[in-house]
Amino acid sequence: MPRIYSKELVDLVNTFNPYYDTTCLAKACIRANLPAKYVAVALRVTRMTIHNWFRGNPIREKNRKLVEVFTDLVESDTAKGILPAKTKAEAKKYLEEMTGRKIP
Repeated sequence: MPRIYSKELVDLVNTFNPYYDTTCLAKACIRANLPAKYVAVALRVTRMTIHNWFRGNPIREKNRKLVEVFTDLVESDTAKGILPAKTKAEAKKYLEEMTGRKIP
C-alpha cells in the first residue's frame, strides 16, 4: 500500500512526546496504515480534527476515552499482525468491523 501519510507528518509526529495521547494515536494510525478520513468516521470527528490531533493539538475530554480505547485496539491488532492494512479497502473493512459503522 502506498504511504498514506507524508514524510513530513511522520517526522513531525516523531518529535512529539511519545506519552501524549495525540502522539500515541498518530503513531498507531501511521503504523497500521489507517487513513485519517476513515479514522475520523470511526471516532465520530472530522478529518480535520484528526489532522489537528496528529499535529499535537489537544483532544477534548469528551473524546479522550474513545481515542484511548481506539488507540489501544489498533496497537494491539498491530502487535498481533492483524494490521497494518495492506490496502485502503482492507483499512476500511477493519474499521467498519471495529465500529459497526459504514465508512463512506
